[in-house]
Amino acid sequence: MAVLAIRTPEDGLLGALAPLGLGAAVDTALVVDLDQQGPRYPSAGSLAGLVSEGPRRSDLTPTRSGLAVLRNGGIEAPAAADVIAALVAGWPAVVLRLPGNSQDGRQADVVVHPLVPGSLFPVEGVEAVVYQDLGFRIPAEGPVLPILRRPAAAALLAGTVPRRSSWVRAWRSRWEPRGEGPIAWPPDCLKPVSLSPGLRLNGRLGGCWWRRDHWRIRPLPPKWSTD
Repeated sequence: MAVLAIRTPEDGLLGALAPLGLGAAVDTALVVDLDQQGPRYPSAGSLAGLVSEGPRRSDLTPTRSGLAVLRNGGIEAPAAADVIAALVAGWPAVVLRLPGNSQDGRQADVVVHPLVPGSLFPVEGVEAVVYQDLGFRIPAEGPVLPILRRPAAAALLAGTVPRRSSWVRAWRSRWEPRGEGPIAWPPDCLKPVSLSPGLRLNGRLGGCWWRRDHWRIRPLPPKWSTD
């Protein structure tokens, strides 16, 4: 398993898109939003619902390749620790979307900042920093993502993975081994709750898969089996 936690302190829209790009860059990944005030992704399932109903065994491993997204639904991360741990154990790659205003930068493997002139957004620590190019053509002290084109952004927000997007492909390097590697499990944001073995397995995860063809944007159909 591979786990990467990501946060975007300054930009709400970029904060919604960056975890999707990071997850879409690999063959199969699950994005889990740990922010109670997070975006309303077009996903039929939520982390809160999964905790409330309990996941089925078929929910804890991918049923196909691609990107799946689990919106938050209004639950704190520690209260969902058991379910998150089970998802991390079963999925080959998991992206944890952290609140942008988190004060503990050590929780994040990737911190995304908009690349703007001057010192509008002070950056503390550079090892995990990724910059988003906004077209100002200025140097950066770290990796820079290419400009995110409007069709790719619209596709991701509508529930589709734009596979031909250079922006999505640029995220692949963040999955490569570097330094100390992905965060230790569980991260600090989940440690207040112990991970108990008594996880209920009688619930249902709805349609959380992002489509692959970004030229057809339509309501997201359910993809999970009903067994």
